[in-house]
Amino acid sequence: MPEGHTLHRLARLHQRRFARAPVMVSSPQGRFADGAAAVDGRVLKKATAYGKHLFHHYEGGRVVHVHLGLYGTFTEWALPAGTAPPPPVGQVRMRMIGAEYGTDLRGPTVCEVLAEPEIADVIDRLGPDPLRRDADGSLAWARIRKSRRPIGALLMDQTVIAGVGNVYRNELLFRHGIDPHRPGIRIDEDEFDAMWTDLVALMRIGLRRGKIHTIRPEDDHGLPSYGPGRPRTYVYRRAGEPCRLCGTEIRTKVMEGRNLFWCPTDQT
Repeated sequence: MPEGHTLHRLARLHQRRFARAPVMVSSPQGRFADGAAAVDGRVLKKATAYGKHLFHHYEGGRVVHVHLGLYGTFTEWALPAGTAPPPPVGQVRMRMIGAEYGTDLRGPTVCEVLAEPEIADVIDRLGPDPLRRDADGSLAWARIRKSRRPIGALLMDQTVIAGVGNVYRNELLFRHGIDPHRPGIRIDEDEFDAMWTDLVALMRIGLRRGKIHTIRPEDDHGLPSYGPGRPRTYVYRRAGEPCRLCGTEIRTKVMEGRNLFWCPTDQT
């Protein structure tokens, strides 16, 4: 599932390519036909993101709300002057066509039209988004400090912190030497403050580079990444391999439906 920085990058891209002009919106697949008709031909005022949610704000107070989920993806394409849009390929839920670019959305968990005031209902269910300038980490801390759930689960809970996915969860806990099984009530405030500050910085790197990068420069060597073209990680998808710092075998298990990775020596 795409993590929060991906949605913020999409919002910036769509803002740059489609905002302040009319946009043709359709649903080649047909499942979003009524929603597409509600905004087709309207001016896209702006595109924003909060956590893993993307919002396209159209004139007239209509907003297209997208959550990509596990399988959703946007395919971007250029539209040279005088050329026709390419035919849709596969199950395209929503197609947007502007003056110079188009994009096709496939496989989202959510693709719906909301009234502008309804956005607040979505955001009110979420924790603070580290990539928002107005993010208040103390709201996340207030929930963590009272919970007996493991911190590894709390960091993935979008009502606690919005936008954190499996890579950031695993890597952040390793960087701060915290066992993912430790209950929230056993995380002290200094530990949380350090993690929040680090998380904001790491997600900003992801937003800027377009890739998650969590490994410190002094550790960015040695064993290869878990996949072609991927940055090295400390623990994520490295089960059975030696820890980059101490050599202990990285462990894995499933926690609340998602794969967890950690070093039993360096994380206490």
